[in-house]
Amino acid sequence: MRYILLTFVAVVAAVVAIAGFRGSTSRRPPIEIFADMVRQPKQRPQFQSEFFADQRGSRPRPAGTIARGEPYAETPWNTGRVPGTTNFVEALPAAVTHTMLARGQERFLIHCAPCHGAQADGNGITKKIGAMGVVANLHDKRIVELPDGELFYTISYGKNLMSGYAAQIGIDDRWAIVAYLRALQLSRLGTVDDVPPEWRAKLK
Repeated sequence: MRYILLTFVAVVAAVVAIAGFRGSTSRRPPIEIFADMVRQPKQRPQFQSEFFADQRGSRPRPAGTIARGEPYAETPWNTGRVPGTTNFVEALPAAVTHTMLARGQERFLIHCAPCHGAQADGNGITKKIGAMGVVANLHDKRIVELPDGELFYTISYGKNLMSGYAAQIGIDDRWAIVAYLRALQLSRLGTVDDVPPEWRAKLK
């Protein structure tokens, strides 16, 4: 045991003698065994870089990437809430288009229909095989009356037994699902009064 202790003391003394005391004043700076831990090679914004042909250190954002903070900015589109409050936005904060509805239908059938069913009535395949005992009927009055922002929030972070899908479904696609769900609800619960007058004559 004595030899182990003496060896340990000798090793500590050798390290201190070679590396010196970090932070102490000395005419001779201590040896830096890992210099890159103090001075890491990196490119500072707006500085010249010899690495790139045009010598510009600040580069354009690569296609398909997200800048830091963008998906977390406090905007209705990103959060589903009124900025600065905990209130959900009542209506989808963008114009609903045929392209959005088509995308929403595609994403709904992939991510939502297995549990909620293609008609959003809660009769998906997971319920039929007994994997899920209780699945929400998205045509229930309570859900129909929810703000669009709360539907977006539920898709993102889940509720009760439902897991969140923020990691699997992008923000744009989550809103597209909300738009398509509203279309499904309107097809089930809508009346003739909801149809524009110019289209009523074409109803059978």
